[in-house]
This record gives sequence, structure tokens and C-alpha cells, in this order.
Amino acid sequence: MSLTLSKIHFTKKTDRAVYVTSALAKQLRLRGGRTVDVRLGGKTVSAEVRPLRRKGKHMYLPYLLRESLRAPKTGSIYLATSEGGTTVRLGPLIGILTSGGGSIDRPFGTRTYMIKEFLRAGGEKAYFFAFTPRDVNWDQNTVLGYFLNANGTWSRKTVPLPDVVYNRLASRAADVSYSMEQLKQRFLRRNIPVFNWSFYNKWDVYRMLEDEPDAYKHVPESTINPTPERLKEMLQRHKFIYLKPTGGSLGKGIYRITYAPGKGYFARFRRNGKNVLLRFQKFSSLAAMLGASNGRLRRYVAQQGIRLIEIDGCPIDFRFHLVRDNSNDWVVAGVGAKMAGRGSVTTHIKNGGTLMTPQQALGRVFGNDAGKVLDRMKDVSIKLADAIQSSSRHHVGELGFDLGVDQNEAIWMFEANSKPGRSIYKHPALKDEGRETLSLVFQHCLYLAKFRKGGKS
Repeated sequence: MSLTLSKIHFTKKTDRAVYVTSALAKQLRLRGGRTVDVRLGGKTVSAEVRPLRRKGKHMYLPYLLRESLRAPKTGSIYLATSEGGTTVRLGPLIGILTSGGGSIDRPFGTRTYMIKEFLRAGGEKAYFFAFTPRDVNWDQNTVLGYFLNANGTWSRKTVPLPDVVYNRLASRAADVSYSMEQLKQRFLRRNIPVFNWSFYNKWDVYRMLEDEPDAYKHVPESTINPTPERLKEMLQRHKFIYLKPTGGSLGKGIYRITYAPGKGYFARFRRNGKNVLLRFQKFSSLAAMLGASNGRLRRYVAQQGIRLIEIDGCPIDFRFHLVRDNSNDWVVAGVGAKMAGRGSVTTHIKNGGTLMTPQQALGRVFGNDAGKVLDRMKDVSIKLADAIQSSSRHHVGELGFDLGVDQNEAIWMFEANSKPGRSIYKHPALKDEGRETLSLVFQHCLYLAKFRKGGKS
């Protein structure tokens, strides 16, 4: 398979042909006068190859060909040919599946800026667009996509079904709904890969790792739907535990429960934007507040508390952002350290946490050994990613892990997220890593779309 970047132009000619310069024809091994299949996403049209005298690598699409393929715009894109040179693919056509409901300027609401970042990372090398579930027309096999213009505005264009779908749906409830499951299955039935299937449930992640002992040893002891008896037993052994909603995010709904012999039980949580600390002399009073006996913890996971390394008495954990590259290998693309705020249950920035680079945080604790500890954490993150993929029914191309180091230097995994947020890249020193993750996402979309040397068309 041959692959190259080329400039695509439109011409007013009306013949069913594709015009290519000699440099491009040589690169793609195309011969003048030969009929080839020209493909964009899910649409294929036959056309005759016609040579063009012009320097550089250029392709011209006549009006009929452009209209049949629904080519959205001119500019630089990748071109790939099959081994026999009988098919020329334009693109790839990459669709970001997301949620709508915004304005003309902000069609994806508060997520518009993030979507723009993704599109800018690959928009000058491929046909990269965003769409919502209602934009798919299965009868016509087309999508009404949002394309980003050079000046930052949006234009809507109808294109064929894409080569690959990058799932960035914002709503956890919508993403795991029956209708969304059917939508994604319809893409798979048309051999269109879906990059990142859906959000993870915390308990599902722990269960996915159970059969992978090298990875599972990094997961704290956890139990779902804990009974009062189970809570009391875990507190007696571990002295503190966390209660986490199975489908929660951003630290919402989390309790930190502590047992201090002779002093009683303490519950920390966040309510109305403030940190709350309650003390109970009896376990039964704590259990009543939590609703442990009436089923309120049915969708909670009780997890062993870990004594993390600290700076100035504040625990630290680390967000690891992993993305597969264009060789399908995991890359630790970004790492941010988060220090908990005073009295906070979690290290989340919105709950008063402080964002640091991993070198800053680990350097304060481990000094000259900081680099070795970070390398160990990176190795663990890749081990965890491989284990999750081996237990997953669908392709996993991106993961976010919350990892911690305890005071004995053991490494623990607390959370795994299939659609990691990008808040760590707000740190000035992590902006380059943020751009690298965007580039890697695009590169992996190329891999899934089979726009790679040696890949089958």
C-alpha cells in the first residue's frame, strides 16, 4: 500500500476522471488511462486516471466526481492506494461523535473548544469533522458533519459515512443507553471502527482486571454494594476507606470514612461546594447517615484507603493519559500530579486541588529518585492498559488512569477512564504534552482507518 499527502483541488470539468500530477502518479503507482475506484469514507466511484503537467503532488476532482463522493473541501489530505493500484482512497474521513445542543458559534456547548482542538490537530491532513447521533442518515449512508473553517467558524456539509468514529459523547447516561449501543453497532456492521466504545463503570474496570494478576495487584481491595457489616469490617482492617459511586466522575458523591479507635468514626465529603467533616461515636449512626441499610449504597463501591505520599500533609495522586499511536502501541502521552486541598476528599482541581508536574511532585518526595519512580508508574500504566484491552469486547485506544504511590512506594490504581478529561493540560508546563495527545489521537485514527504504509485498503 502506498500513502502520501497531496493537495486536493476541485475543477469545473464534467468528465468522470481524476487528474493527477506525475509526481503523485509515481508515488501512488497510478498509470494514465487506467480506471480505478476512487473512495471517500463509505462512498466509491469509478474514474479514469488522467495525467496532469504540474509540479508537486496534486489531484483534481471534476464536478461529477466531487458531487458523487461528497468531497467536503479542498486542501491537503492523505491519499492511499491498494497494492494493485486499483483503489485510491481519499481522507481518511474521521468523525468525532459528540453531543449537540449549543448555539451556531458553539454547537457543542461547553465542549466546543475541546472539539476544535481535536479537529485542528488533524484538519490539515484529513477530512476531520464532528457530528451528533441525529446527524446520521442511515438510509442515505451519509452524515451531516460540522467542519471547522480556517477562521474558526463552522460549516455543515453532508459526507459519506466515515472511515472511523472517535467517540467523545459527553453524557455517561446517553453513551451507555440502548439507542447509542445500537448506533455504534451499526457502524461496526459497516466495518467502521469505533475508537473508544463507552464510559467505564468503576466496578466493571475492577472486574476486567481480576483475571490479570500482574495488573490486579495494583487495585486496592474493593467491594460493590457494601453492607453495614462489610463496611465495619473493612474499617477495622484498613482504618479508612472510600465510598465511590460506580458511575461517578469528577469526585462527585465520594465519601472518605475513617475509624479512629477510642475516638469514633469520621466522614468527609463535599456538599454545596464545601468540604464537610462529621464525627460519629457509634458505627450505627454513621451507617444511618450513609443509608447503608436502606440500599442507598447499592451503586457504590467501598475501596480500601491507601496512605499516599504527601506534600505538606496533603496527599498526591497522578493522572496518566495513554493513547495508542499509529503502530497501535500504547504511549504515555501526558502525566499530571494533583495535590489534595486541605480537608478535601479527593485531589480534583475543582474541589480545591493543586495541579503540578510529576517532576515537581515526585521531586519534593523522592529527590533524585523521582525519575525512577515515574518510570515505574509509566510501566504500571501500560500494564493496566494492556490488561483492560485483553478483557474488553471492543477496541480500546485511549485511557486515563488515576495512580498513586503509597508511603512504602507501592503503586496503586484508583480510577480508569475511557474518555479522559484534559484539565491537567491547563498547567503551562504540560501544554506540549496536551498537544501531543491530540496528535496521537489523530495518528491512531489513521491506524484504524488503515491509512498506513503496509495496511490493507
